[in-house]
Amino acid sequence: MERIGLVAGNGTFPVLFAAAARRGGAEVVAVAHRGETAEGLEAVVSALTWVDPGELDKLIQVLKDAGVTKAVMVGGIRKHRLFQHMRPDARALALLQRVGTFKDDAVLRGVAQELEAEGIAIVPPTVFLADVIATPVVYTHRQPEPEQWRDIRYGYRVAKEIGRWDIGQCVVVRGEAVLAVEGIEGTDQTIRRAGALANGDIVVVKVCKPAQDLRFDLPAVGPGTVRALVEAKGCVLAVEAGRTVMLEREEMIAAADAAGLVVVGVGEERGGGAP
Repeated sequence: MERIGLVAGNGTFPVLFAAAARRGGAEVVAVAHRGETAEGLEAVVSALTWVDPGELDKLIQVLKDAGVTKAVMVGGIRKHRLFQHMRPDARALALLQRVGTFKDDAVLRGVAQELEAEGIAIVPPTVFLADVIATPVVYTHRQPEPEQWRDIRYGYRVAKEIGRWDIGQCVVVRGEAVLAVEGIEGTDQTIRRAGALANGDIVVVKVCKPAQDLRFDLPAVGPGTVRALVEAKGCVLAVEAGRTVMLEREEMIAAADAAGLVVVGVGEERGGGAP
């Protein structure tokens, strides 16, 4: 039986990964973060250890002691919690000093390097989750209108540009005007903020950053994203095909159909246009 380590962040993605890996015949040894990781993870892994955000040395030692040589990093740590509740050990402090920034990509690559220096290779979570990656199709019964396609294409270009600066993965537009850019609050709060500004009819576009390391921090959407869009009186959720994880896809699409929303996967080769 293959043994794989799981460095678990927030949301349902770590639980989804662990369940899929177990179905695939792997034994999952997980390290979860207090205040971030869903409690249900314990039911789908063979071993679980809780750490505080910033306990890097303990995280690595747990995986080494379990004989793990391959691991995935799934789910993020909310940045505002890092600013408010992080308890860095000496190893984490040295990493932050070396990296010199709190930018997501730089910190995650630094953590990956620390793990790899101890003989633990970081691999993409998609090794067990290929079936949850978005494809270039319209998922819902409702199809985008021509003006919505214009907003999707525009939002796609804007989202790629902000991604170059490691700002976020999501923008919200209406009438080719940018209403909100994702910051540290996350996608759902960005959608709600835009909805309050526009009073509905918003188009949400979520993409992978151009320099994204596909081993971690993949963009993800799920039922919660649709709920936020319904609250904001939105109309479209467009995600980058081939690089976006769709969590609990059947539930998500059913909720979108019930609300009369559009959910669509768009591709780089069409510049964010029609599949």
